[in-house]
Amino acid sequence: MPQLPVSAQASSLTDESCDVLVIGGGPAGSTISALLAQQGRKVVLLEKEHHPRFHIGESLLPANVELFDRLGVRDQVEKIGMPKFGIEFVSPEHEHRSYVDFAEGWDKSLDSAWQVRRSELDELLFRNAAARGAQALEGCKVRDVAFDADGATVQAQMDDGARRSWRARFVVDATGRDTLLANKFRCKEKNPDHNSTALFGHFTNAERLEGKKEGNISICWFAHGWFWFIPLADGTTSVGAVCWPYYLKTRDKPLKDFFYDTIALCPVLVDRLKHATLVDDAVHATGNFSYSSTHATGDRYLMLGDAFTFIDPMFSSGVYLAMHSAFDGAALVATALDRPAELAPVRESFEAMMRKGPREYSWFIYRVTNPTIRDMFMHPGNPFRVKEGLMSLLAGDIYRGTPMWRALGMFKFLYYFISITHMRRTWAGWKRHRFNIRDMGALKGETILKSE
Repeated sequence: MPQLPVSAQASSLTDESCDVLVIGGGPAGSTISALLAQQGRKVVLLEKEHHPRFHIGESLLPANVELFDRLGVRDQVEKIGMPKFGIEFVSPEHEHRSYVDFAEGWDKSLDSAWQVRRSELDELLFRNAAARGAQALEGCKVRDVAFDADGATVQAQMDDGARRSWRARFVVDATGRDTLLANKFRCKEKNPDHNSTALFGHFTNAERLEGKKEGNISICWFAHGWFWFIPLADGTTSVGAVCWPYYLKTRDKPLKDFFYDTIALCPVLVDRLKHATLVDDAVHATGNFSYSSTHATGDRYLMLGDAFTFIDPMFSSGVYLAMHSAFDGAALVATALDRPAELAPVRESFEAMMRKGPREYSWFIYRVTNPTIRDMFMHPGNPFRVKEGLMSLLAGDIYRGTPMWRALGMFKFLYYFISITHMRRTWAGWKRHRFNIRDMGALKGETILKSE
């Protein structure tokens, strides 16, 4: 007898009930689940995979530290983390290397963070949500969410095929780049100005910076994009290349060989990896296509972190933006459930907050191939306190009321002024950027993801 589809079978199930159902057990979903459970609410947290599961994005920002404190997990994160005090910038157009410290920012207390294995961090946060009172289920994939006047019905399927169904008063989408609700509502808009793909692997015996700089992230530009070099506490180092579509179109060999050919274009990395071994002989790839949704909230739902928007990870902002959105999101959910008459202005404020972080980082990310801004990163002077403003941004200090925005505005003014006074160079940089992001037709993220 043929099996009915999940949606048809679900009507025969007895719905379980909860106040809030959170879909996705990454940093955003686990954080908001812990916070809402601590409020005494019945929270169900669903994760489609099983922890620990692999995820890229190992570098944290100093602004994360306060959030870990508020969740009560700072000591646990510190045990798995590699201390990170700043950033190294390496440019093929400059003979020197630029080193900046977070302590040079406006708020000197935001002086450090950690590099972490995301599999360890994500599991830590997921277990914390369960310890705080959330019902946390793994191996549970949501198949459908149907909203009505009283809440939502969420249908899911376990790894063993068993079906589960919940009635929830409120739904939180923390599905990351699966963008469950954005796809459902067809409100996801691809950003045509910044599309790329990341190739990455983990190495042992990579040569690191010395002393206090050992845990710092290195950002290395090369002709077709940029590299990250992230040292981890267990001795391995994450190395990845974020490449433009036209370059990926040239791949005519296995992914591992193509990755090594790409590393060969960056002499600094060649030197640091000369005695290194690729862990498990494995190279991974993921699409890095930036997007944003038209809205982040509804009367009975909200979208957090990458479920709402994704930007280039150059400044390691992803985990911080996801967790910060979860803290503000918890307040929004409380308002929706307890004081619905007050929800409208809270939603408006939340929507503005969700756009602020990606907007501020994107201004720099979209111009990073311009020779003017590269010079400013490689020669980070502090007239008008512009370096302090920049380091505050790179530390994640964008929601705390720190008075650094005039300095960042002056940074942008100087950028435009220098660009105008070097118009030929600026024009060449603009043309190169348009070349980098041009539509490659049939090239999709899946093309480079195929394994041999």
